[in-house]
Amino acid sequence: MRILIVTTGSRGDVAPFTGLGRRLVDAGHRVAVVAHPTFAALLESCGLEHWPLPGDPEELIRARARATSPEEIRALMTAFVDGLADGVADAVAGGADLLLTAFAPSPLSLTAGDAYGVPVLGTYLTPAFATTEFPLPGPAGGADLGPEGNLAAGQDRLRGADRMFSSAVDRMRERLSLPGRTSPEPLGHTRPVVHGYSPVLLPRPADWPAPVDVAGFWWPARPLGWQPPGDLVDFLQAGPAPVFIGFGSMAPGEGERLGELVTAAVRQAGVRAVVQAGWAGLEAAGDGVFCVGDVPHDWLFPRTAAVVHHAGAGTTGAALRAGVPAVPVPVMADQPFWAARLHRLGVAPQPVPFADLTAERLAAAITAALAEPVRRRAAAVAGLMAGEDGAGAVLAHVARIAEAPGR
Repeated sequence: MRILIVTTGSRGDVAPFTGLGRRLVDAGHRVAVVAHPTFAALLESCGLEHWPLPGDPEELIRARARATSPEEIRALMTAFVDGLADGVADAVAGGADLLLTAFAPSPLSLTAGDAYGVPVLGTYLTPAFATTEFPLPGPAGGADLGPEGNLAAGQDRLRGADRMFSSAVDRMRERLSLPGRTSPEPLGHTRPVVHGYSPVLLPRPADWPAPVDVAGFWWPARPLGWQPPGDLVDFLQAGPAPVFIGFGSMAPGEGERLGELVTAAVRQAGVRAVVQAGWAGLEAAGDGVFCVGDVPHDWLFPRTAAVVHHAGAGTTGAALRAGVPAVPVPVMADQPFWAARLHRLGVAPQPVPFADLTAERLAAAITAALAEPVRRRAAAVAGLMAGEDGAGAVLAHVARIAEAPGR
């Protein structure tokens, strides 16, 4: 089948789909990932086709930080979402037998699937159905509000997501000559959704709709032919396992400030460190510090003593898989939620919100993460996750769709 994977956002919203895409290719499907142009090299290096999706998520983050009013932020988001709608419509018009969609663009994927008669399978990286068991990722950060409060908070989050895309969906339906103004029924009610995170980290709620599953993480693919840099290998072998420090796609433009903070924290904690630049352009200095660009987490993290990260879903999973403690420094979106889950699971100390980050607090959190009880718990959780095959669950759904009557 010709399969399109539709996703939007930062690198953490794209990288997990490289591994899922490779599994689909290996199963005989032709796969293209519909994502922003900044990820073209990543996708192509993993042997996947890329269909460009308008918009630059890094610039959007910068523009939101510069915005001086809620009206300006709304205008930025409206223009961004309108571009996504055009990109999704163009991609599906090019031909597809099946759409796999992340949660954020799912209203657009469903509308395009409706217009072109293409089935849609939800492939979500974060929980996206209201439940009494926890509030959905958002400002509450995963704090239990009680059954009624959790459900209400989740429903409010979903209504907000609907509002963000409603005008773009209306324009899209008009462009594609779909009758009426009613959007298609969201995924999960009668059509399946697979969540790509581990049930060890967050078990499936009992009150979710039957077609909604939690299957396990989709691990990013390594670029074809990738080999570790020799100087990085030498650094890792020259002393005790270092602490990894990186904030992924967060804090663009704050590299100098963060570099000074990280340098001081590493010195205070008395550890070696591998520091990843990310979108912040983070660099640190000093003895026992090595700065890197993109390095596959599945190779690097098992060689570290702990992972300091922004608690995005993908990096959260990679640290859990490696069996090393985490130091979560959440910035926004779903990150406070995952940071709270890591602490509750016993594999991380109390999260340090990015807005409150200081060298002293980071050094103290690193020291706490390296304590023996946290290290033992991290290794135990990795063992519990070892048998999961999240991508395999998606492939099983794809096989059923391919065998359905009329396909």
